[in-house]
Amino acid sequence: MPIERLQALDNVEKEIASCIQSAGQALTELSKDKASMKQVESHTSQFLKTLNHVEGELSKHINYLTQVSTGQPHEGSAYGSVKMYKTARHRLEHTRSRLQDLENLKNRALASTVRPASAQNNP
Repeated sequence: MPIERLQALDNVEKEIASCIQSAGQALTELSKDKASMKQVESHTSQFLKTLNHVEGELSKHINYLTQVSTGQPHEGSAYGSVKMYKTARHRLEHTRSRLQDLENLKNRALASTVRPASAQNNP
């Protein structure tokens, strides 16, 4: 899916180059002393046709990116699952850390209660 999208964007880039070329040809024809209006119209028509197609393709890609960036479910995305996994992993690590802190606190409390008792038994 991502490869197809990149290839589609590559095609759009080629169409943009074609669009610029058509515009350049129309301007070149207009700059001549005896410009052929038929050629100018042909190049202008090709320019507008390509430009409309480029606009449509870019709109499709922008809509797709809008869906992806807002977290809406869409075909082929693992963003939501990855985000949930990372959040769960973070919670797990936090829980482990807190349990370790509680274990250390318990051990210190036990050690402090054992020391005074042993000190009383050994006068």
